[in-house]
Amino acid sequence: MPKAPPRAWQRMLSGRRLDLLDPTPVDIEIEDIAHGLAFVARWNGQTIGDFAYSVAEHSLLVEALFARMNPKAPVKWKLAALLHDAPEYVIGDMISPVKAAVGPGYGALDDRLTAAIHLRFGLPAQIPKTVKQQIKRADKISAWLEATQIAGFEPHEADRFFGKPAPETIKGLEISLRPPSDVRRDYTHRCRALMQMM
Repeated sequence: MPKAPPRAWQRMLSGRRLDLLDPTPVDIEIEDIAHGLAFVARWNGQTIGDFAYSVAEHSLLVEALFARMNPKAPVKWKLAALLHDAPEYVIGDMISPVKAAVGPGYGALDDRLTAAIHLRFGLPAQIPKTVKQQIKRADKISAWLEATQIAGFEPHEADRFFGKPAPETIKGLEISLRPPSDVRRDYTHRCRALMQMM
């Protein structure tokens, strides 16, 4: 008798069952994303403070940076910036060296989840390359801020890995570590606010 294939779905707190190999938009809820991301630590948890710096907090910062750097961007691309790491609510956040070691399978899984998430929230499955590049720039600046403020990097080290941001881009941006419940709430509210503006 042939063996059953391994289970490839996860039950969410909303009650949805998300198939990781074949995700569908109907099984994706913002509450599940916000909850998961608020408990996924960036930097493998190697940050100062009493709370982990979560992917949800990082995503809020990336969206704020994207909006600051692209003030005329349509709301839908601000939403795409907020959701740029949303698949990590089920697959976790891997630092770049680990992703490289895992190989192309991680990228394919991430792409499938991203497409389903985008469709669920009214975005195209694949966003335009130029917008993706703009979000990536905001993501790198966020990484520079995180590296220098909470992950123990000297500015010259962060410059080497992430590029030196323009002073006006990061002016007034201070990272504060907060309880996951606060971050979860703010991520959910921001997503809903952006969707209402679309």
